[in-house]
Amino acid sequence: MANVENPAAGKGAVNAALTGAGGAEVDVSRPGVVVRQVGPDDWREWRAVRLAALEEAPWAFGSTLAQARTFGEDEWRRRLTGFPCYLADLPGVAASPVGMSGAFIEDPEPGELGLWQGGTTVELVSMWVGPAARGRGVGAHLVAAVVDWATRTGAARVHLWVTDGNDPARRLYERCGFVPTGERGPLPSDPSLNEIGMVRELRA
Repeated sequence: MANVENPAAGKGAVNAALTGAGGAEVDVSRPGVVVRQVGPDDWREWRAVRLAALEEAPWAFGSTLAQARTFGEDEWRRRLTGFPCYLADLPGVAASPVGMSGAFIEDPEPGELGLWQGGTTVELVSMWVGPAARGRGVGAHLVAAVVDWATRTGAARVHLWVTDGNDPARRLYERCGFVPTGERGPLPSDPSLNEIGMVRELRA
């Protein structure tokens, strides 16, 4: 779900961010969540949310804010082509999107065994909810959009990576039916942090 870009940053600060310390109180009686699929023509909206996510939670992504800031329009459009990307809105509460998620079909490496045998695996990526919108069910709606798309495409499962120590994200995924796979590896954008694999099987 959503790498410490500054290597001098202390792990204490990272852990405080991961556990949601200082999060805003929310009023769950406010209007509901609207999740919409976006495409290449929505690249400006997507870019704004993606940059906000990378700035607010760099430890949650495999890429960095510095990398994303170098992308031009063509690259942003390319990233919104081929597979679904979603933005979440809170009508009447926020004037701009408050969260994002995306998906793609995982292509296993030659000879790779285990999780990717027996049907297509969809990877849930780019998952983030802005701090002021947390606690309103936005994350669950964004996950559901990816799971619904995977189900419609006939995929066998949805897989994701979550930064080890990001307990709020892990609890969200568990509530959405994901379980740990036992996979573990360094976060590509910051190998000093680890990420763990989780999966939700879509077939009995």
